[in-house]
Amino acid sequence: MDQIMSNIGLLFEFPVVNLKIVIDGVMIGALFALAAYGLALVWGVMNVKNLAQGDFVIAGGYVAWWMSKQGIHPLLGVPAAFIIMWGLGWVTYKLVISRVIERDLFTSLLATFGLAIMMAQIMNLMFGSDTQSIDLGYSTFHFADGLIDVPVAKLIGVVMALTLAAGVIVFMKRSRMGQAIRATAQDARAARVLGIDTEKVYAFTFSLNTAICGAAGAIIVMAWVIQPFYGITYSIRAFVIVTAAGLGNLPGVIAAGLGIGAAEQYGSHIFGIGYQQAIAVLLLLLVLLVRLLIQRRKRQVLQ
Repeated sequence: MDQIMSNIGLLFEFPVVNLKIVIDGVMIGALFALAAYGLALVWGVMNVKNLAQGDFVIAGGYVAWWMSKQGIHPLLGVPAAFIIMWGLGWVTYKLVISRVIERDLFTSLLATFGLAIMMAQIMNLMFGSDTQSIDLGYSTFHFADGLIDVPVAKLIGVVMALTLAAGVIVFMKRSRMGQAIRATAQDARAARVLGIDTEKVYAFTFSLNTAICGAAGAIIVMAWVIQPFYGITYSIRAFVIVTAAGLGNLPGVIAAGLGIGAAEQYGSHIFGIGYQQAIAVLLLLLVLLVRLLIQRRKRQVLQ
């Protein structure tokens, strides 16, 4: 308890520490938001709650990590992970997801949970259980007499994440497929009547989701670490963000992603790094509780 109070006291004694925590939170939160946006697409268009979301992120990280071991520049691993994970997403859709779209919630959760376990075990067999990362060899910016450090690798990661997010937004608004995806999300039956091939839209949406996750994982491995069984932590964060922001609310997804990133950094500073994952679980429970209370109030008003 004394250590916790001491850590809290540092936030007031040295206000610059708060700035460092927020900067770190924004950097990792941008990647949380990127993965969560993919989940929001799948959830909103196909009504599939993908419990393997985080495992696709980790798989993308291993694509970039393996390429770096072959002498390929790590930054090229991001587009490579996007393309490879797109293909994996298409295969996964055809073999698994297409069979659970019209089924009940429990079936989709069970199928994607099994998929998550299988992916984690395959990555463990292929790459081992040790944590892995890519050292870009870039320098670090120091501010406030060295109290704030911003690695260039993380800055590059944030820029790449924002660029990809902007590209997806433009695609969704300007392209015919993006319009078809939005139409299918609003009313799949009406979209079919209008001549939209919803099966093609579903396959494209899930593939786009896994590609986004793959790119996010490739960025993460350049600035943080990955491990075969870390997927569940990213899945939980994605669910927290989407549940808090709501489907189709991109500004909300971004804000929630940055918020959970900052909350985790504050939690690890106050309680210790070992409690960082627990913060994400606690936030998920709090978001679900708030959602439940809001729904109950709406029911009372209707009565």
